[in-house]
Amino acid sequence: MISALKWIAAEGTDPYRNLAAEKLLTLDVREGECILFLWQNRRTVVIGRNQNAWEECAVRKLEEDGGHLARRLSGGGAVYHDLGNLNFSFAVRKADSDPGKESEVIRRAAEKLGIAAERTGRNDFEAGGRKFSGNAYYETRGCRCHHGTVMMDVDLGALAAYLTVSGAKLRSKGVASVRARVVNLKELCPDLTADRLKAAMLEAFGEVYGLPAEALEPGRLRETEILREAAAFSSEAWLFPPRLPFTAALENRYAWGGIRVELMVRGDRVARAECVSDAMDESLIRRIRDALQGCPWSGEELAARVEAVSEEEEEAAAGRELRVRTGRDIAELIRTRIP
Repeated sequence: MISALKWIAAEGTDPYRNLAAEKLLTLDVREGECILFLWQNRRTVVIGRNQNAWEECAVRKLEEDGGHLARRLSGGGAVYHDLGNLNFSFAVRKADSDPGKESEVIRRAAEKLGIAAERTGRNDFEAGGRKFSGNAYYETRGCRCHHGTVMMDVDLGALAAYLTVSGAKLRSKGVASVRARVVNLKELCPDLTADRLKAAMLEAFGEVYGLPAEALEPGRLRETEILREAAAFSSEAWLFPPRLPFTAALENRYAWGGIRVELMVRGDRVARAECVSDAMDESLIRRIRDALQGCPWSGEELAARVEAVSEEEEEAAAGRELRVRTGRDIAELIRTRIP
């Protein structure tokens, strides 16, 4: 149960330092504590943990324009950040996590700005039928991070130029372009500023939990640790993991996201596997990848391994239902494509 609220705002706009700070805050969060971290990145494309950078982003153009590519720890799809965007992160112990309350903070903050917002699906907020916030989650060492974006005055031309969203994904959303899907809150609240949005977020944070929100104690974030983690987030190994020379590739798109399974077969077994996906459950995708490695080259046996992983007891019923459905979809894809 949450009994203490803490908040901190980033001083800089370096995406690797901000992702490092978020990770460290998540690992440092105490029992009964919820930390709200508010941060902004300068010209950056942030991809999900299981995505292929080259497929999601015009990497060369981004770099030529002085931008940055970053990979976060959560699943989901690619997003564009600039100073017209405010990012938020809720860090809690897994036992204290309440996604409903965390999401209500975002909705209520928009309300304070005179904007009627609603949560759609599992990870978006919309105003007037267009998305202004996307959310994602990850867990590590018994702690949980819920983070996302709030579009205030993002350069939509840059967003469209740097993000290379697949046609299949856009068709699944029923729209013709990336820009048609989103809205800047400044269109709905012309005098909006980052400081005003931060103030609304902090006020809503205290109201939703019924507790005072206090500034995080100095010293909780240590510079040496931030530098170490920032170096890892900016490394080539993290941003561009080596591509698998696959023997077979299976791909499809579902309501929960897209998946491509790449398999390198040696003899009668899968020597290596890779799964590229924008699914929200990044942990499931990585566990499916691991389960496929070493499996006999048989559609039925590969599918059975996927189903077994997805049916493991790990979360509350709502999370488990989506995980099982995701696993069954991937298993069926394998059964229909591999003899």
